[in-house]
Amino acid sequence: MTTSAPAPAARQTPTAPAAPRGRHRLRAALAAAALTAALPFTGASAAHAADNPYERGPAPTTASIEATRGSFAVSTTTVSSYTARGFGGGTIYYPTSTTAGTFGGVVVAPGYTATQSSMSWLGPRLASQGFVVFTIDTLSRYDQPASRGRQIQAALDYLTGSSSVRARVDRNRLGVIGHSMGGGGALEAVKANPAIRAAVPLTPWNTDKTWPEVTTPTLLVGAEDDSVAPVSSHAEPFYSTVPASTRKAYLELRGASHFAPNSSNTTIAKYTISWLKRFVDEDVRYSQFLCPAPAPSTAILEYRSTCPY
Repeated sequence: MTTSAPAPAARQTPTAPAAPRGRHRLRAALAAAALTAALPFTGASAAHAADNPYERGPAPTTASIEATRGSFAVSTTTVSSYTARGFGGGTIYYPTSTTAGTFGGVVVAPGYTATQSSMSWLGPRLASQGFVVFTIDTLSRYDQPASRGRQIQAALDYLTGSSSVRARVDRNRLGVIGHSMGGGGALEAVKANPAIRAAVPLTPWNTDKTWPEVTTPTLLVGAEDDSVAPVSSHAEPFYSTVPASTRKAYLELRGASHFAPNSSNTTIAKYTISWLKRFVDEDVRYSQFLCPAPAPSTAILEYRSTCPY
């Protein structure tokens, strides 16, 4: 066994004179002040987190909102036209996990003569970002916008009240999307029900050109080469007549046709996700993608908005 050498005797160090009592008091007061100043900051951080109870998924980046899939695994369920009431059935895409809590619900309506399949790409793309998405068929392929608006509302009622995933949906956080006459129907739906939190009409068509009744935050998407619903007689006047007091934006796709929303489109997805997150989920983390307004690019001809929001 190895034996350690004895430690040298400790050197005596002169004791410093005691600080005056007044100095102790000053140090104590400064320490207490520093602690008090730190407490409001901690409380504010906790309060900020509590102010955003609907945040779903990690902090967003440009890459995450342009990706074809978000952070949530997605499942689907089919709604037969025989069980639907007031609309033509459809497909529900929803986050598989329930650990994050409830999700906002979104109904997506197709255009004239089209079926839900024309908008099916949006289902899993939006659901994987943290929404329950219902792509629907209409009662007739020839239904006009006013009828489509009523059917969108009927689908929202079904999603939140009767569907097999109703427990996953927050009935107070709902949004609507529609293409062409479905986009006109989305405007009809928020006109009739201002409690809907967000609307995204895509290359919308409607004979009604003025929308002063719309108070729901609305992102209107037009297409430069749209010959079916030219922006000059549809999307642009729709946007301009939505009140300035309503949070709104107008995005015009460069070189795109009326049917741009019928296939996977990164620009449409990016701004639709950001709009729904900001206004359905009240998630201000997504404001950065909407304000300041994006500049013209190879994909965007024009963007107008009522920033900030």
